[in-house]
Amino acid sequence: MEPLTDISRPLPPVAETVFLGVPISRLDAAEAAALIAARGPGAPFAYAVTPNASHFNLLGEIRDARFQDVYDHAWLRLMDGKVPRAFARKVFGLDLPHCAGSDLTEILFRDHIRPDDAITVIGGGEALRRRLVERFGLTRLAVYDPPMGFMEQPGEAEACVTFVQQHPARYVFFGVGSPRGEYLARMVQQAGAVGTGLCVGGSLNFLTGLVKRAPMVFRTLGVEWLYRLLRNPVRHARRVFIDSMPLLWMVAKAKWNPCAYGMAPTRQRGAP
Repeated sequence: MEPLTDISRPLPPVAETVFLGVPISRLDAAEAAALIAARGPGAPFAYAVTPNASHFNLLGEIRDARFQDVYDHAWLRLMDGKVPRAFARKVFGLDLPHCAGSDLTEILFRDHIRPDDAITVIGGGEALRRRLVERFGLTRLAVYDPPMGFMEQPGEAEACVTFVQQHPARYVFFGVGSPRGEYLARMVQQAGAVGTGLCVGGSLNFLTGLVKRAPMVFRTLGVEWLYRLLRNPVRHARRVFIDSMPLLWMVAKAKWNPCAYGMAPTRQRGAP
């Protein structure tokens, strides 16, 4: 078993391309997983976020200062949303690699995570813990499930941070939804911890079969959001029509004035 020693190596540089004001890491899911797995146990805490349409809305339209701080301090910003990626390619000529959080999680567990790797999960109860252990033979898994509305309850967010600190891990999965998971990752970073934080939503539920993921045809067409909307319209209607729809307005404004969004008025910017 590899100890969680402190390996204070600088984070490796990652090529980026700016889209709608957000520097996007030029890594697909397999490349991101390999880079994350290459960090040694005990490395100072760094985290990855997976921008989608609602994230761009929080950053560019709502201008959530706390969320912007999260993004400013993220190690990796991996393009999760296929709709934003399609706009980047078709409207601005930016060919951004796709890295869905669910794909990243699956590749990490399939190709990199070993049974004796220390893993901490925030969000998810006993059923998730049991399935992860049964499927992957994990021997150093710690799971903490905060109560509903925990970010608004005094001391509950801090309890999550304390749990991460008390259970040092190579991989820390935040499965409490967005933007709560991203806020927690930043809090953990500020508190001083080790490992790599992964803000990947409900990907562990998909991985373990607790929640059914969209069939491959929906994923291939880039309409996984539509599958979720059809299955649970009450839960997902706000995310689709309120949290994500402003992306259309942002794209229109950026097309008119790309420099306002950090994009040069050329077809390509950033690393090749």
